[in-house]
Amino acid sequence: MTELRVDHLIKDWGETRAVNGVSFVAKSGTLTVLLGPSGCGKSTILRMIAGLETVEEGQVRIDGQDITHEDPAKRGVSMVFQSYALFPHLDVRENILFGLKVRKVGATEREKRLREAAEMVGLQDFLQRKPSQLSGGQRQRVALARTIVSKQPICLMDEPLSNLDAKLRAEMRDEIHLLQKSLELTMIYVTHDQTEAMSLADQVILLRKGEIAQVGTPLKLYEEPATGFVAEFIGTPPMNVIDRADLGMAFEGVERARFVGVRPEKIRFSDNGLLVEVLAVDYMGAETVVKVKHGAALILARIEGRPDVYPGAHLNIEWNDQDVHLFDQQGDRIE
Repeated sequence: MTELRVDHLIKDWGETRAVNGVSFVAKSGTLTVLLGPSGCGKSTILRMIAGLETVEEGQVRIDGQDITHEDPAKRGVSMVFQSYALFPHLDVRENILFGLKVRKVGATEREKRLREAAEMVGLQDFLQRKPSQLSGGQRQRVALARTIVSKQPICLMDEPLSNLDAKLRAEMRDEIHLLQKSLELTMIYVTHDQTEAMSLADQVILLRKGEIAQVGTPLKLYEEPATGFVAEFIGTPPMNVIDRADLGMAFEGVERARFVGVRPEKIRFSDNGLLVEVLAVDYMGAETVVKVKHGAALILARIEGRPDVYPGAHLNIEWNDQDVHLFDQQGDRIE
């Protein structure tokens, strides 16, 4: 069990600051997700932890030891890449064992670790195949097995599921979560997919333009978003964040409130609520997402089942006062 601490990391690409003063702690045996849109700096942070990018300012520590400028091979971390990074001319067996051979681990120990890892990820019948003979999911399992045999206490994952289809992503997500818990790994997982973040993470670090927008559990980010950006990024569909002026609403005692946030699932049809026009109806099976308009405000409502509504219809919507989130002129949360 190993703790990772990152303090005030800074990285510049020319005149662009890719990472700006990022600090966080990943506690031993937990899964921390670095989440955010493309270009927010999450993969750069991961590569700085791994030693694949230089750190201009700040510090990376593992169990209190400063490894900021340590050789990547001596940091005690393993990494799973988006591209799998497999050797095409080696079979599955040799791909899994490659790192152990480089570190001169004995043959008996190598075979023991190989058997254990192959069984954990279901590759025992594929050890003689080349990567070109494997599916995308199987290739990802090879990358996972390589991490397992390394027995490094910290595992870094850079968007490992982005090349897989939706069904396989869900299956592999569950496998990664089970492996992380069973091996008690301290895992840092990079993704732009908030579904992965919400289902996997003990801790989510949401990034925006190289800075941390909010740190917390998935529940904390969902129920108490610190800013309008967090509110709109977390959730499917995202929270409606609407200029108060477009709704014509006043909030007594909260004059600073500029934006109103309401989750789509908290909105319901009513007889005398806010009058809206239906723009689109997306039937999703168990639920329907209805896009409506009130003046300049566009609002999404997530309704159970299949409501009898259609584009062009006029109806009323409402929500409970306790389901409202308020944000000020800068987009910061108002308690």
